[in-house]
This record gives sequence, structure tokens and C-alpha cells, in this order.
Amino acid sequence: MKKVLLFIAMMVSMTSFAQKKLVLYFSESGTTKAVAEELQKQLGADIESILPEEPYSGNFQATMQRVQKENQSGTLPKIKPLKSKIADYDVIFLGYPIWGGTYASPVASLLKEQDFAGKKIVPFCTFGSGGLNTSSDALVKALPKAKIQAGYGVRQARVASAAKELDRFLKENGYKKGSVKPLPAYSEQKPVTDAEKAIFTAACSSYQFNLGTPETCGKRTTDDSIDYEFKVKSQGFGGGGVQTSTIYVTMGKEADAKPEFTQVVR
Repeated sequence: MKKVLLFIAMMVSMTSFAQKKLVLYFSESGTTKAVAEELQKQLGADIESILPEEPYSGNFQATMQRVQKENQSGTLPKIKPLKSKIADYDVIFLGYPIWGGTYASPVASLLKEQDFAGKKIVPFCTFGSGGLNTSSDALVKALPKAKIQAGYGVRQARVASAAKELDRFLKENGYKKGSVKPLPAYSEQKPVTDAEKAIFTAACSSYQFNLGTPETCGKRTTDDSIDYEFKVKSQGFGGGGVQTSTIYVTMGKEADAKPEFTQVVR
């Protein structure tokens, strides 16, 4: 029985590696492009960028103002035709920056124009604080006939960590040959200590917005780091009520390592 299961697992793995893959992405500032190119390099996949006919400025405030106007008028930016044919691929790695909690507008245009039915869609994104979970949920709604897979997200401030994290992500999910040691689960949430508060503050205080006050914390130790899972109370956007979010922080084991927050899940 074990031999049969091993054979099935090997066949599934070989099928996954044989699938034709496309890295398809939109990048305004070049950050998502850097992740897309690293992904393409590790996969040996084809790659193409999504290009708006009228490029966005690269200035955050100007971009958000344009997006707000587009949203208010119910219009999406026009994009240039793709050179790649979606029908030719089994797996699409779809990349984007997070705008307003979800995928950037040019990706919304792409989803309206192309047929992704039956395709495996692997989201990857870059963000200031978070948005992988909300954008993945939005993809499920926008593409009900596609197969939305677990995705990868990285803060713009941590793009230098993407190569190592992508290697793990791709091996864990069967897109790349090799194996990795499974990460341990986080410990049970317990009231945050003064030492943990100090780590949270060191990791999050430089962020442009107040991320709130940590109340409880879970931890895990890996070969390379100590990771923290903080449950945080914060004020909702626009003066809304108090909300609870989860903020992840990692700290390397080097003597001079500094804590970094990796993402916010709201």
C-alpha cells in the first residue's frame, strides 16, 4: 500500500513539474517586477508584464487619485494585448501590487478580458502592510471557473528576502523540485510580555501608519529565525470601530538581527 501511495505521489509531482507555467504580472514601481523575475528564474517559466495603455505615474498619491477617479466612474484602465496565449498554459502565476486592499486595477482589466476557466492561478503580490488574503479572496470571486491556489506575498520593504522565501514556497507547493523542512506551528496565544512588546515596537514603529497595540502573542522557532504572531487591537480605517488584526514579525538569529514585520492580516 505504501508503495502505491508513493507511486501516486511521484506521478502527481511529475505532472506538476511538466505543467506549462506563465508568470504574468503588473508592476508600477518595479517592485513586483523584481519578484516576478525571481519567480521566473526559479521556475524557468515564460514571463510577460501587463501594460496599461496609459501608464501610471509611479507616484503613490497620483496613482491613488487616478484609481479613485476610475472607481467612482466605474471604469477600468485599458491594457495592451497580451503576447502570450492564456490557453497555452496550465498554471498562471499572477502578480500585482496591492492597491486599496486588493489587486491593482490593470489586473482587474485583465480578468475581464481573458478566459481563465480551468487554469490554476497562483497569486503573488507586493504590499506596504498586507493584502494577499483579501486579494486572493477577490480572485476567487472574479474567476469562479479558475482554480485559485495558495499565494505568496512580500512587503516592499522586504523584497530582498523574496528569493529565499520563494524557494520554500515553490518547493512546498510542488512547483519546483526539492524539499524543505516543514515550518512548526505557532504556539498558543498568550498575553504579550514587555519583551515581546519591545520586539513589536522595534519592528513596526517605523511604518507610516499606527498598526495598533499588541495584546497576545504566539511564537515559533525555525532554523533561521524566531517568528511572532501578534493579535493586535487597532482603530478601523476612516474612524471606524476597534478591530483585531494579526501582525507577523520575524527576527533572524544573527547577533545583529533586527525584527521585521512581514505582513498584516485584517
